[in-house]
Formats: sequence, C-alpha cells, structure tokens
Amino acid sequence: MTQKFIDHTVPLIRAVVIHPQRTGAGADDSPRLASERLEEAAGLARALDLDVRAEEIVNLRRITPATLFGSGKVEELAALVRAAEAEAVVIDDDLTPVQQRNLENALDAKVIDRTGLILEIFGRRARTKEGRLQVELARLDYEKSRLVRTWTHLERQRGGTGSTGGPGETQIELDRRLIADRIVKLKVELDEVRRTRGLHRKARKKVPFPTVALVGYTNAGKSTLFNRLTGSDVVAKDLLFATLDTTQRTIRLPQGRPAIVADTVGFISDLPHELVESFRATLEEVGEADLILHVRDIASPDSEAQARDVEAVLKQIPTPPGPNGEAKTRRMLEVWNKTDLLDPETREAVLGQAERLRTQGKAVAVSAWTGEGIEPLRQTIADLIDDDPETELILLPAQGEALAWLYENGRVTGRETDTEGRTHVVVRLHPAALGRFERQFG
Repeated sequence: MTQKFIDHTVPLIRAVVIHPQRTGAGADDSPRLASERLEEAAGLARALDLDVRAEEIVNLRRITPATLFGSGKVEELAALVRAAEAEAVVIDDDLTPVQQRNLENALDAKVIDRTGLILEIFGRRARTKEGRLQVELARLDYEKSRLVRTWTHLERQRGGTGSTGGPGETQIELDRRLIADRIVKLKVELDEVRRTRGLHRKARKKVPFPTVALVGYTNAGKSTLFNRLTGSDVVAKDLLFATLDTTQRTIRLPQGRPAIVADTVGFISDLPHELVESFRATLEEVGEADLILHVRDIASPDSEAQARDVEAVLKQIPTPPGPNGEAKTRRMLEVWNKTDLLDPETREAVLGQAERLRTQGKAVAVSAWTGEGIEPLRQTIADLIDDDPETELILLPAQGEALAWLYENGRVTGRETDTEGRTHVVVRLHPAALGRFERQFG
C-alpha cells in the first residue's frame, strides 16, 4: 500500500482519506485517474478543515456487504489510522448505514462517506435562507436511514402516555417520524421559494434581458469569471465549493446589450442525488437561461472527465418549453478557463483550437484571473443570445431620451444622422420591448 503522510503545524481534526478503486467485475467506468479522484477527496476533506494525515488508494476487487473492504484490508486500514493518529476516516465512496457503523467500530474512528462529506461542506457554506433550507432537506434525506448508526439511545421504548409517542413506540420510530415531519415542512418552504423564483422570472421577462448561467465543475473558476464579467466581488477562492448561493448581476455586452448573468453552485462527480433534488429550485435558473456558459478548468488533467460529470448533472435539470409549447433548445458555450496555468506549447495549441471553435460559437479560451480572452468572450455571448429581430427606427432630434432607452434595453447595431438631423437607428429588440418603446415614445 502506498501512503503519503502530510505534516501540519496547526492541529485540526486528524483524518485519513481513502479512495476505493473498483476493479474486476464491478470496475468503475469513470475515465478519471484514481490519483485525481484521491486528490479531489482530500481537497473536499481540507475544505471541511480536516487535517489530512494520510491519503491512500485501495483496490477493491469485490464489495464486502458488511464493511465494503475485505477483513484483511480493514485490518491494514486500522493500522494506518493508528499510525496517523487519525480521529476521522473519509471514504471516497457511498457507504450503507451498516458499512459505516461497522467501519467505525473496526477503525475506532469517525467514518464519513463521500455524500456525508459533501453535505457537511454544503451545510457550512450555505449563507442565504434558501441555501440553508436546501442543505437541511438534503441532510435529513441522507440521515433518515442512518439513525441506527448516529444515536445510541434509539432502541429505548417510550411510554404510551403524552403526545410524544404512541404505545411502545421506540425512540428510533419517534425520531424518524420527527424527521419525516420536518422534511414535509421544508418541502413546503422550498415550494414557496420556487414560486417566488417563478414570480421573479416573470418580472424579469417583462424587462426581457437575456439570461446567462455559469455552470462548471467546482473550483473551475466560475466565481472569478463572474467577478471579471460583472465587476462584482463574489467570494472566489482556490477551494472546493467556495460559494453555494446563486448570485445574479446585470452586465453590458458589446454595443450596449444588457444581460443578466447568474453564478451557480459548482458541480462534482457523483453529486449526491439528495443535493440535486434539494437544489432543484436553484438549478431551475440554469434550465431557464438563454445561454449556459460551461466553465472548464482547461489546465486540469481531468478536464474532459469533469466536463462529462457536469453534462450528466445538466441532463437532470428540466428545460422549460418554448413560447409555443415546443421543446426549448439549450444553448451552451464552453469557456476554457485557466489558460495562464498551461505551459507555453500546450497553451498555444489550446488557444488555436479555441479560436477555431469560437467562430462556430462553441468555445472560448480565457484566463479569468488575468483577464485574457474576456472581451472575445463578451462578444461571443452577445452573438449567441442576440436573436431578437432587427428594427429600423427614425428619431427626431428632440428624442434623445428615446435613443437612450434603446441603448438601455436593446442592442444598437447601426446609427447615423441624416441632413435634417434625424437619427436612423438599427436596433435589436425583444418584441415585448419594442411594444413598450412604441407605447412610451410612439
């Protein structure tokens, strides 16, 4: 077994990170390297402020129902945990409640599986009321089957008097019922959030600015790109899941066209289904977007595999029907970020390939950190979302307010003044915006 011990000067909760690499009949069909998966799991652990003392890849030829690993491997892991003086063990896989309990007993340490780890990170990062509601719902969905592991008093019988439990109702039954009741209440609150979001979307459609949603693997640089595009100061760190809550800002595209840009939660491989379901209200913003910017860390050796993971999550997000009930086409532009981290030869090849794809509206290479490629990106966004019909208008010299309104609400593609001082304007306007213009200035 290969081991890597890491020395830390600040004492935190000591942890060991294990990535089970499935081989044989149950082999993992992911194209990602096991070393990259292990590094990501360790990054998740550090995002939870764990002191990672050891990291290890364990080949898993067959699954043992009771402990996931075979008895011999469990003994080796117990020795590793003791050598690292670890208080927690992160298993980069999903564990059943029984496997989790048995491993805790065998390793004499707290055991956290991949889903539990991600849920814990989300719980710490959520800032808005909506985010906290979504994380709590996901956590309760996860924990309701694990009460037998979590608490030691659960088999105690409760009496038949009072309103806290029926005759012979055990503590575990009561707790499961309380969790079920809380889940129902949370879903009602999140339905209200969804309804409110729907009202906000309707309000935005009355001022029909196109919407652009940023999606991507966690730590791909979405928030840095969002800040670069909008001039905002959303938290952007070299940290997995640094931001969770959706942020929206209005930006100006070339030739004055306004658009709304939304920064969304980062995706990750094997994103827990509890989170996908709980964050559905937030992810609906992605489904409603006129254009999706898929931000990729092009400098990562796992970039292709990460892209497939993002696309798998996107397939779970419904796309609303078009105005006539037809299926809405989902438009996507890949943004190849972090070109500044590439070596010169690779960087030149990537920039050349991206330029060819940019002319087709498929990809743009940028460095959100340095700002390189941002202006071509803005132009490409404008080209892709600019499908409103062109209208030619003639404004009198005194209609300066009307001209300003056109710049504010549309995209002026042509403008000239004739000998009589009238301004001939060619502008792309949403039909609803054109109607408002005619009512206000007609």
